[in-house]
Formats: sequence, C-alpha cells, structure tokens
Amino acid sequence: MGLKDADASQVLSGLRLSGSKGIEVMDWTADAERGLTFIVYELAGDPGYDVIQSFFLSPGALYVLVVNLSAYVPQHFYPSVGYFLHWLGSKVPHAVVCMVGTHADLCAERELEEKCLDIHHQIAQQEKRDAEGLQSLVQQVDEALGQDFDLRCSSPHTAFYGVSDKNLRRKKAQFQYLLNHRPQILSPVLPFSCWDHCQVRRLRDKLLSVAEHRDIFPNLHRVLPKSWQVLEELHFQPQAQQLWLSWWDSARLGLQAGLTEDRLQSALSYLHESGKLLYFEEHLTLREYVFHNLPRLIDILNVFCQRDATVLLQKLLSDTHVDELKATQLHHYVEGFLLHGLLPAHVIRLLLKPHVQSREDLQLILELLEKMGLCYCVNKPKSKPLNGAAAWYKFPCYVKNEVPHAEAWINGANLSGQSFVVEQLQIEYSFPFIFPPGLFARYSVQINSHVVQRSDGKYQIYAYRGKVPVVVKYRPAWGALQPDTLSIASHASLPNIWTAWQAITPLVEELNVLLQEWPGLYYTVHVLCSKCLKRGSPNPHSFPVKWRVANRIPPLAGVFSSGGDQRSQRGGDTEEPAELLAGELLSQPRPEGLTEIICPKNGSERVNVALVYPPTPTVISPCSK
Repeated sequence: MGLKDADASQVLSGLRLSGSKGIEVMDWTADAERGLTFIVYELAGDPGYDVIQSFFLSPGALYVLVVNLSAYVPQHFYPSVGYFLHWLGSKVPHAVVCMVGTHADLCAERELEEKCLDIHHQIAQQEKRDAEGLQSLVQQVDEALGQDFDLRCSSPHTAFYGVSDKNLRRKKAQFQYLLNHRPQILSPVLPFSCWDHCQVRRLRDKLLSVAEHRDIFPNLHRVLPKSWQVLEELHFQPQAQQLWLSWWDSARLGLQAGLTEDRLQSALSYLHESGKLLYFEEHLTLREYVFHNLPRLIDILNVFCQRDATVLLQKLLSDTHVDELKATQLHHYVEGFLLHGLLPAHVIRLLLKPHVQSREDLQLILELLEKMGLCYCVNKPKSKPLNGAAAWYKFPCYVKNEVPHAEAWINGANLSGQSFVVEQLQIEYSFPFIFPPGLFARYSVQINSHVVQRSDGKYQIYAYRGKVPVVVKYRPAWGALQPDTLSIASHASLPNIWTAWQAITPLVEELNVLLQEWPGLYYTVHVLCSKCLKRGSPNPHSFPVKWRVANRIPPLAGVFSSGGDQRSQRGGDTEEPAELLAGELLSQPRPEGLTEIICPKNGSERVNVALVYPPTPTVISPCSK
C-alpha cells in the first residue's frame, strides 16, 4: 500500500510477482523448501479505489507501506507516509507495518540515507504526538475521577458535569486501549530496487522473519483444529465456483467438517484474518455472505473503481457486432459515468459480461454492490415496470461536481421566494486524525433508503425526509491543525423543530453503524449552536454530544453504554452545556425546568433547549420518505 507513484509494482516485480491495474490477490512462495507461502494483496494506490480498500484490511496481515524515495521530500511526509499510518491505525489497531522505499537506485548514497532517516524520524514524531494527545485525554478523565461525583454536579462549568464514575472509567479504558494498540512499525525503512538482488533478498528475509515471529503473529504458529482445515478445503473445492456463498451455505459446509454454528464463527474469522477468504462478521448486511472466490470478487470491484474511459470502452465494445450508433451511445454512458457516477443496468451487465450469465446474476451483484456501499438504484420501481424502463444506478465515488444543485429551501426561502423564520439543526462529526477514505461515498449509499428527491455533489447531499429538508456535507480539513468534518443538518420553524430531529436521527444512526467498521478511529460529535449558525459565524459553538474512540473493544477494556447518565439539574431555567459521554445528549430526555441554554460564544444569546436536545430520544419514530 502507498501512493500511486510509490510504485508498489516494483516490489512485486522484485518478488517475481506480476501486478496490473487495480486491487489484486496472488500467492507468493517465499520459501519453497519449507512450504511458506504469503497471500499478497496489492491495494492499488489510486484514490479511485478508496471506497473498497478498507474491505481488505484485517488484523492478521503484515502491511508493506511503500514510499518512492526518489520523489520523497520531507515536506510531503504526511501524504506519503503519515496518512497511511493513521488510516491503518484507525482500521486495524496494532497493525504490523514494514516500510519499504522504492526507486532506491535513483538516489545517491547520502541522499538515500538522509531520506530514510527523515522518514524514520517523522514517524517517531507523529507517533509521539498521537500518544501524547491520547495521554492528555486520559489525564483529563483521571482528574475528573479524582473529584467527588457531587462536586462534578455542583456547577455546569465543571469538566464532565453530571457524568458518572462508571462512564468515566469506560471512557478511560477506550483511550487506554488506543494507547496500548499503537501501530507496530518495523524500522528502519528498507531501501529497495528490483534490480538489486541484495535488497530483494533483504526484503524477503525481513518479511519471513516477521511472519515467523511468534509474538507478532501467534495465529501462524497455533495448531489448527482438523475441522478448520477441512472447512477451508470445502470452501475451495473445484465445484465451488459461485461468486460467494451465503452464510447458510457455509454453515452446511461447516457441518460436513464437523463444526457447530458457534465454532463455525471462529473458523471463518480465522480464515478472514489469514486472508484466505472474506467474512465481515461485524458488518450488519455483509455478514450474510462468505466471499471465498476472491479473484472473481476483486475483478468485479475493480471494474467500478478504475477511472479509465479507454478501459471501460474496451469492455463495452468487445462485441464485434456493435454498430456505430450503439458505440456512440456507449461513449455517452461512459462520459456520464465518469462525471456523474450514473450507469443504466444494461450497461453494467455489459461491463460484467464474464461474471453475469442471467438477469438473476446481475441483480445479485447489484444488491451486493449496494450493501458494500458502492452504488444505489436511482429509480428503483416498487413493482416490475410495465414499459421496461431501465433501472439506473449511481456510484457516488464518481461524482465530480463540487456542489449539487441548490434548492430554494437551502437559503431559507419558500417556493414563492419569501423568507420565513427557521431554526437550523446541525450535528457535526469531527475527525482530528483522519477521515476514513471512501466513507462519505459509502455513507451516501447507506442513507438512500431514508431520503427522497436527493441531489448529490462530490462532498454534499441535498435531500428530503418526507417534506423535511436535510443536508449532508463533508468538509475536508483546510489546514494542518483543522479536523475533517461531516455534518448532518435540517431546519424548521421552532414549533416544528421536532420534524427536523425526526429527519436527521436515522441518518445519524446510519453513520454510527458505518463508523463501527473503524475500531481505532477517534472522533467527536457535537450539536452546533443555532444562534451562531444564524449569525453566519465561521466558528459556531458546539455543544458536545459524543467523545468517541474505538467502537469495538475487547470486553476487559469496556465499551460505552448506549445511553448516558441522567444529568443533574441545578439552578434556574438557563444552564451552560456540559461535557457528555457517548450519545448522552442525544439519548436522554430534555432536562425538566430548563428552557434555554446560554451560548458561551456570546453570553447574551440563549438557545432554546429544543435545538440542543431531541424531543424523545429513545422512541423517535422515523418519518416516512
């Protein structure tokens, strides 16, 4: 893995493997005498593959991060190296990473040494900053735990106001988990040229020594149950040529191997971690499948990630009977796909020709792509269309226009153009370290079942929930110290603000589910001050909702509860907001007797409590599309 210009293909060539465009999986026999074979995944450094790369990252892998030493400059450390370490750390805590510097033959000896040392130094600096940041958060929680609970409830100005010791300990456990599961970065950077046999041998020996290290990869040295080995053989028997197996198909194979249902889960998880198949145990929809035929699956996914018009047209025009009119039409389809991400189903079938033999095959693949978050049907009929109208699919990762068509309501105007008084409700997710690559595109697919009349831009979605407008917006960091943000917003008049809450709640829930795929990701969630938004403040005050790190932590480390503590009420009818734990503000009733909250950015402004707390958090009924 690494940037496109890092030229990972040079490493593959040195190891006598051939790589082409896109993601690939191949076997590399590292030591024939001992029968040691690596399953190698080439993850394609092209950003076009961001939306699917995370599916191929698992805890049992050894990651080779490739950097082009010839082109490397210290000022570009983060996009070349640091970004990928943050990405891996958020997806696979405690990932094992081997740094390899390609094109070493194009560097002078002193230049090579200086660049390798700089990368090594900057990795250490980044790790130190990240660890210090997490340690600071642990210290803040420790200080709060050192206070008596009644003291923490005495003033809304107190840190962690109203938060129980139990939730604070859970919070600390999560931060501690991330501190104890930092990426395992092997040093130093290994200079590499496929023409230098000594460097090739050195890399080979390094990979072998790491893989054979019992403390780093204990699973490779465990004695596997015979039933697990039989299960693996059954999944890869010659007659198993389907693109995937259902979980029940796999369970039947498990019974043949002598595995009960509970033991099957462990066996499939092991096969996933070892890279032999893909089984997404934690994914709500994909866990219905077991992907044993990886070359075919990857071939299908690559079709929709390569942004090369020539390659796409070659696939579409491979039929020698294509006339000029149809060829022109296919050209238009490809242009529209690369610009707007739109393709009709019959063109998708042509692109997948080797894998699709029937309409049922096509439908199954399209359903899979939708569940993976690659595309959604724009005009899905509720019943079979009478006129045979084509179904169109949108691939959000291809949308190029920066901003979608702005509807009238975006600017707070009704259809007649007259302004009306509305209150804005906006929940913002902030990602200080990294925004998971491909997340926005996949999220835009996940929310499609909740919205209508949507209009998509590259980083924004305008849509409706019923008759209520919603805006989803991703804003990349515009400075080194600024976080990436993703916001979900709506608006309504104050008496009807409950409709805005109803509109955005399912979208928030969908995002929370998606973020569970990133167990090492640190992010915060806030409700933005509606008064600041109305004023047009570039830096609106944010009422803290959730301070979140790893979503899935082993039981000993603890996890956040789904609900928070009931906040104690003190004083009159106005209070300043408190620091809250996971979901506490969004998962508890509005405080009794509290009608307004003071905005700290402007003490004279008071925010109605309905703009900070949802009406009935645990029983919000979803409004119809």
